[in-house]
Amino acid sequence: MITKEMIDRINALSKKSKGEGLTEDEKIEQKKLREEYIKAFKKNFRQQLENIEIVD
Repeated sequence: MITKEMIDRINALSKKSKGEGLTEDEKIEQKKLREEYIKAFKKNFRQQLENIEIVD
């Protein structure tokens, strides 16, 4: 489950990486957060697709 705090942290790390750069620990954290976000997105998208009902 992706929370608002997680999205805010992803955005903060992205902004920092563009500005001053990230430490190794922050790069690892950013990668983990992005992976979790993508995993949750794919799960949600798959559920939406499975709930589609085709009617003729």
